Amino acid sequence: MAKEIGDAIADGGPVVALETTLIAHGFPPGEGVEVGMESERHVRAAGAIPATIGVLGGHIRIGLQEDELALFDASARKIGPRDLAVAVEQRAVGATTVGGTLAVARAAGISFMATGGLGGVHRGFPDPPDVSADLGQLAKTPALVVSAGVKSLLDVPATAELLETLGVPVLGFRTDTLPLFYAAAGGPPVSARVESAEEAARVARAHWHLGGGGILLGRPPDEPLDDVEPLIEAALGAALQAGVHGQAVTPFILSYLHRESGGRTQRANKDLVAQNARLAGEIATSSSARS
Repeated sequence: MAKEIGDAIADGGPVVALETTLIAHGFPPGEGVEVGMESERHVRAAGAIPATIGVLGGHIRIGLQEDELALFDASARKIGPRDLAVAVEQRAVGATTVGGTLAVARAAGISFMATGGLGGVHRGFPDPPDVSADLGQLAKTPALVVSAGVKSLLDVPATAELLETLGVPVLGFRTDTLPLFYAAAGGPPVSARVESAEEAARVARAHWHLGGGGILLGRPPDEPLDDVEPLIEAALGAALQAGVHGQAVTPFILSYLHRESGGRTQRANKDLVAQNARLAGEIATSSSARS
């Protein structure tokens, strides 16, 4: 663990966990590092300390330098909660998913995280019978995750229902419905709406005081793309035809969308990742100030 992060945790300071799968698999080669660095800058601008998490050289790393982030390219393994020990022992370059990042954050005592979109129930369930490990890990981790809702290539209503079953509050940041990643509206109702970072921090602290686990806070993108659904349907069809499945689906879909939208979805993805990082930093800072 980087000393800056360890000192902040020990002092009860604001720390925000960031994943490395976005860097390795969320953007075209060479662009993910800058997205990761921009996320860290936004967390710092909000007064918090960024903790980017990944597996390198046989160690789980909490806090990575820019030259280390460059090692997380398309060849990196996607690391969920089940994969951490194997990646460490096999000395793999492991890019943590939301679930993998939350598992490390839980052990380290980090209570806030930012990401682009949460994983969930895949469209067509139970064929394929694919549910992201993000959900189970979130349910048992006392952490608030800021995202642009659930990844829109998934079955968002089914994911929201499963989160309810798991006891995970789904909050909307100045919205009454769960954002659909690129789109701001059209998702299922949230369980509650919050108007500020301070209110989100208060709700989180009360939830954890009562023994609760994870919280999802959906933040609508500032510049939504409301016409992307037909492209998603086409991308899913192309993935099926190409025999893409499992962890390879999301990178395939993102690449398809970026290409077929003329780069619009890629720009939107970069923006919402940065926006979510800033808000997570603000909530962490507010929570720390109330400690």
